[in-house]
Amino acid sequence: MNALDEVTESFSRLPGIGRKSASRIANFLLKADPAFMQRFSSQIATLQQRIRPCSVCGAWTETELCPVCSDPSRDRSVICVVEQPQDVSTIDNTHEYHGLFHVLGGVIAPLEGIGPDQLRIQQLLDRVQSEKVKEVIIATNPTVEGDTTALYIQRLLKDSGCEVTRLASGIPAGGDLEYIDRLTLARSFRGRVRL
Repeated sequence: MNALDEVTESFSRLPGIGRKSASRIANFLLKADPAFMQRFSSQIATLQQRIRPCSVCGAWTETELCPVCSDPSRDRSVICVVEQPQDVSTIDNTHEYHGLFHVLGGVIAPLEGIGPDQLRIQQLLDRVQSEKVKEVIIATNPTVEGDTTALYIQRLLKDSGCEVTRLASGIPAGGDLEYIDRLTLARSFRGRVRL
């Protein structure tokens, strides 16, 4: 295996990048400007040293507090609970949500050996109690593990005095009923709204 094959193999291990895309990237890098290559390799080499979890919510940041937690204009009475740090930017980029976030670091998955103690659930409970939170929005993925985690958190917060809600799930905009799976269609019927 030569150096090009090694780089292609490494890129193909990244999520969403198949062997063909990995090969295109590797070939692009062979022809790239050396200054770009130097900067790019330095950025990758120092990424894990520069980025860390926010000390409050767990989102990725270069400082002690992430931009969301340090923004005084955010609604501090609402916390949106997500699975992973990248979910924070996904939701925040919609510009529809203006509260705070809490990253669990995964979901309850007994078959993978992940229980509630491996997640940042206790930190969430502490925040709800100390920050006078009125609503917790659970935005875990609509999977068996995501639903289990949402139900677990909902039960823990039952007597906290705050409202616990879950993001709606169902048919995507522009979706065709013919191609919607049964679970999504069932969720759409349960979550229907009055027009």
